[in-house]
Amino acid sequence: MSSSVIAKPAMRGLLAKRLRFHLAIAVTLSLAAATSYRFLVGESRKKAYADFYKKYDAMKEFEAMREAGIFESVKPKKAK
Repeated sequence: MSSSVIAKPAMRGLLAKRLRFHLAIAVTLSLAAATSYRFLVGESRKKAYADFYKKYDAMKEFEAMREAGIFESVKPKKAK
């Protein structure tokens, strides 16, 4: 029978080593998520807003709301 000695586990610095490993993974995943959100969601929203405001007529919208009676302080135009 051979009696071999089991090596002691390396306990000194184990927490710091594991934290560095998991912190690197967390930073990488968060940067990937932020970048993908920006390009998949942010850019499409920015384009949609730009397209909307290219065709938006504020005065036409105001007149439509005034005719609908939404505003209390503005009276509808009288038909001539």
